[in-house]
Amino acid sequence: MSPLLEGFGALLDPTVLLCVAAGALLGMLVGAFPGVTATMAVALASGFTLTLDPLPGLAVLLTIYVSANFGDRVPAILVNTPGTPASIATTFDGYAMARQGRAGLALTSSAFASAWGTLVGVVLLMVAAVPLSRLALNFGPAEMFALVVFGLTMMIGVSGGRVLKGLMAGGLGLLLATVGRDPITGAQRFTFGLPELSDGIPFIAAIIGLFGIAEVMNQILVHRSGRPVEPITNFGRWFPGRADWRAMLKPMAVGSGVGGVVGVVPATGGDIAGILGWDQARRLSRRPEEFGKGSLEGLTAADTSSNATLGGSVTTTLALGLPGDSVMAVMIGSMVVWGIQPGPSLFANQPDLVFSIAGIMLLATVVALVVSLLRMRGVARLLELPQHFLWAVILVFCMVGTYAVNNSVLDVAVMLVFGLVGLFLKRFGLPPGPVVLGLILGTLAEGNLRRALQIGGAEAITTSPIAVALLVVSVLALAVPPLRSAWGRRRRRRRETASSDSGAGTDAGTPVA
Repeated sequence: MSPLLEGFGALLDPTVLLCVAAGALLGMLVGAFPGVTATMAVALASGFTLTLDPLPGLAVLLTIYVSANFGDRVPAILVNTPGTPASIATTFDGYAMARQGRAGLALTSSAFASAWGTLVGVVLLMVAAVPLSRLALNFGPAEMFALVVFGLTMMIGVSGGRVLKGLMAGGLGLLLATVGRDPITGAQRFTFGLPELSDGIPFIAAIIGLFGIAEVMNQILVHRSGRPVEPITNFGRWFPGRADWRAMLKPMAVGSGVGGVVGVVPATGGDIAGILGWDQARRLSRRPEEFGKGSLEGLTAADTSSNATLGGSVTTTLALGLPGDSVMAVMIGSMVVWGIQPGPSLFANQPDLVFSIAGIMLLATVVALVVSLLRMRGVARLLELPQHFLWAVILVFCMVGTYAVNNSVLDVAVMLVFGLVGLFLKRFGLPPGPVVLGLILGTLAEGNLRRALQIGGAEAITTSPIAVALLVVSVLALAVPPLRSAWGRRRRRRRETASSDSGAGTDAGTPVA
């Protein structure tokens, strides 16, 4: 039997189908609550799914990942608050449409655009993953080290323009990755006599603390009574007409292309793709002046682009072993616990699993679309629930899920410590993504660097065209954002100086009465 048929056939297992249904409901709920990100939800669910077989467990996590990118559009459109970072660009036009009495049209159009973007991303996964993995099979220790550096610096470089803070967070992650056994000699390091730390810091506990506990603590600290924006109650008509579909086709095509390309780049995500897709569609539109004021084109371009990254991020994760985004960073930890090692060897050892993952994402997209169209009004009512109920539920699940991984109280303590670390990061504007990436990739980077130096010294890296190219791109990823900001500030000062000189010259030439 071919890997394609075997992989898709495994999805007929009733347990897998049940897990997809459960993941779709959880993902929609997660997305609908502002502040509860898909990364946080997948990290929280990881503690429970590790007791399942790999395929049902992946079905839950991947479906949460997919369906959260449907549910997060609800608060973005109705209360102008992104449910997850991927729906930031949805607020540009979605809330304006809702204020115009077109909330129903915005919600359903967003659902169709999200589904189309996800399907395009899954097709990209099925087409591009195998060639990418074959290319990666030619990588030696030097190339793998450069690839890991590239993945880490890409996430730092897109840390909201905070490159220095991203470097600090990434350095913290690399430092934490040294806890455990030496990747070459096997000697224990920084374990403080605790045998539980011999395999390194418990990854699931650290992730749940950074994204779950830290987010709840931060929301409690900044909570204010009452809502700044009241949800929209006038939904208007729900389904797009023929003219609406014609207006949606071009921006959906543009968003698919932008999201597909952005998704393959390691460590980028739907938030970046959504903004880029919205901006590119505006440039190509015949009515660019409507963007940001309730444009259906802008809404569908942003949602298609942000969802098209899902398949690309999974492609990068499976083919190269590098997290495509923060959700994939969490999912890699679960895969390793299940004995699944993402990377080029996965396609040689378990090709059917790759097609099963693609099939799960296709099925999850269909289920999430159906739930979105049938129960969107009910999901919207979730915005009326008090936040403190949600906080209590999340805290309980964080503790139970962390303890359930290894039945270890130490894991719970690690989770709480990382919760405080995550809160510190949030309060001082440090992005948690590079910490996670450094924690995951630190051992891989160190091991490959030391092997490359043992084999051929520094020349093993400097004489490899692939390694040099990746390292150059990594340096540019760090250097370009601050240089661009400095250049922008310099141009603004020049304009201000020129305008002040012009005003002074005009005043000097004006006769005094």
